[in-house]
Formats: sequence, structure tokens, C-alpha cells
Amino acid sequence: MPGGRLTQQERQQIALGVADGLAYAEIARRLDRPTSTITREVMRNGGPTAYRADLAHRATERRAHRRRRAAPRGPQTPPQAHGRDAEAVREYEEMFTTLLMQQGLPKMMSRVLTCLYTTDAGSLTASELVRHLQVSPASVSKAITFLESQGLIRRERDERRRERYVVDNDVWYQGMIASARSNAQLAETARQGVSILGPDTPAAARLENIARFVDFVSESMARAAEQARDILYTKPQTTSGGTATPSSDRG
Repeated sequence: MPGGRLTQQERQQIALGVADGLAYAEIARRLDRPTSTITREVMRNGGPTAYRADLAHRATERRAHRRRRAAPRGPQTPPQAHGRDAEAVREYEEMFTTLLMQQGLPKMMSRVLTCLYTTDAGSLTASELVRHLQVSPASVSKAITFLESQGLIRRERDERRRERYVVDNDVWYQGMIASARSNAQLAETARQGVSILGPDTPAAARLENIARFVDFVSESMARAAEQARDILYTKPQTTSGGTATPSSDRG
């Protein structure tokens, strides 16, 4: 049933596919499921290196049980903006959070950053974060302090003088440039080893090749980031045929 929940047998097939190194799209094709379903399933249950069918199945059952216990009754559940599917949004937030955690960001910081990126305003107050994430104000405060120290968010005051936490699109550009600089430093260090180990030795040849490779990649990253920076500020415009075309907000 492509539209239903994954069965335990399907999860076992996913685990086998991941272990065999198959692409998510290929696993999805074999199961007659959307690729996004497979991606979300794997990422929210340990990622490609730690996915286990039995653990994923039990975790899903526990989440469903918690939702049934926590779900408000009657008309209290607030409607999602733009007619969004609340369950799909929640699952996407979990997948995005898991991805950020796999890249080294702590769990609460990942949850807060995901919350900010998936809200239409791109900014939230501390009380709004507490309410959405169902955590303590102290947890939110600690996460905000960390994210701000890493340059991932910034603070501003709204018209009611409330402090809001904002995700700045330019952080992706800055992060890419910082990564390019770090790679350039790696290349320089590798080249220092060439003279120390001797230019005609196999070790020196290896280091020189590493330096050349990293140089090329870091220069390409920096150039691409500069060329693509405006994309971060582009609003898609829908044509009469339903196709999105870019429209930059920056002069």
C-alpha cells in the first residue's frame, strides 16, 4: 500500500537495500513507495550507517503511542498554515533534525534550528519555541546561546520589543566560504609535508596529490558560493504553466 504506513517486512527490505548500498530512489522503486518516504524512514532511524528494521519498527510504534496519548481532543488542534498535512510536517521536521545531528549538531540545537527553518516567518520568540518543541525555557535558552555563538542564528527585536531569533539565509554562504578556507589550509599543510618528506618519495607524491585535489575543490566551492549567493534570496515565481522561476530580492 504506497499510501499506508511502512510494514515491518518493508523495513527489513529497506535495511537490506541500505546495507547493499542501493540509492533511496532504487529502494523506493522496489517497494513502490515515494523516495521521500524511504529517505525520511532511514534518516529518522539512525541514518544509513545505523538503520535497523526492528529498532525502526519499535520506534515508530512508540511514537504513534505517544501521539495518541498527547493528541488534544476536539477542535483544540490548531490548523496548519497553507493547508499543510500536520503529520507530514512533523515527520519532515524529525528527518531534518536527524540530518543536522548526523552533521555534528547536538539534538536540542538541531530541533531549534529545524523549527526556525520550517516556520514561514523565519523567526520565533523563546515562548513560541518552547510551545512548539514542548521543552523547558532553559533548554531553548541553552540552544539559542550555542546557535548564536556558531553564527547560525541572530537576535532582533520586533515591534512589540520582544526578542526574536532569526535564521539568516546568508549563513549558508558564510559556512561554504569557511569550509573552502579550511580546505585551503589543509592543502597548505599537505604541501608542507612534501618538503619535509622529500619531493621524490611516495609519501610526498601522495601529499602533493591531496593538496592539488583539495585546492581545486576549495577554489571551486568558493567560486560557486559567490556565483550562487543570490539564490539564497530568491523567491520562486510560478509561471502560467506551473513552473517555478527565480526572482531575486537583491539589487
